[in-house]
Amino acid sequence: MPPYWFSFVQRHGLIGREVSVPAECDSSGVGAEIEILDESGIQSEQTDLYPGIAVAEAGYVPVGGCNIGTGDPYFINTRDGEGGPLYRIYHDEVVDEHFDATKAIAVVLKDYRELLDFVG
Repeated sequence: MPPYWFSFVQRHGLIGREVSVPAECDSSGVGAEIEILDESGIQSEQTDLYPGIAVAEAGYVPVGGCNIGTGDPYFINTRDGEGGPLYRIYHDEVVDEHFDATKAIAVVLKDYRELLDFVG
């Protein structure tokens, strides 16, 4: 987990909290119900489950789970650095390391720090 993410979620008490992003505020237009993962959740999503396994090499780090049952986790990308986008990665589009990023990955928020605007 990047230190800037850990600092962000610790500073704002976000671990385990639910964040509701309305469709009109979601860059992909879908809306999101996100539970912010703790370190063990991040580790599990990245090393035991898809899409986390498949996208890790590209710099994606899982940071949130879906609370409405879609199974589509939420990620930041270490290559973006602090203040980078929050992404949704569609689990049904990523079954191995060979996936089409244009279909599999959507930007939810242009800056993950915007999550603070939607904490429930």
